[in-house]
Amino acid sequence: MRLETPRLETPRLLITDDDRDFRATVVDVLRSRGLETLEAGDGEEALDLLHHETVHLLLLDMHMPRLSGLETIRRLRQVELEVVVPWILISAALDEQIVAEARAAAAFSVLPKPLRLPQLTTAVAGALRQTYNWPE
Repeated sequence: MRLETPRLETPRLLITDDDRDFRATVVDVLRSRGLETLEAGDGEEALDLLHHETVHLLLLDMHMPRLSGLETIRRLRQVELEVVVPWILISAALDEQIVAEARAAAAFSVLPKPLRLPQLTTAVAGALRQTYNWPE
């Protein structure tokens, strides 16, 4: 699995959501801020990508076919990693239990849908700054 903490020139984010239009919007916003992006339509696809690609931050939808965002993180954590990659959970159906589980699993942030783009960019910048000392 290629999850590492290099000196960041250009951070690479993996956006995992079964809503293609939502992914496209997030990709456009993040690329316009100079970030590289990868996309996955569900948790299984995200895990497959993580075996071949270097990723610095994960954005995961909670409710997806095959694997939810939290299930994806649990599976990822089963693999021994030298570095814990920060992740942000996004969901249209947040409740106290989901938020508590995400925080217990060390989510950097939990964001509600519909997503406000400034909220997303602030969370992404904060995770990259805190984890990699990446300047915004």
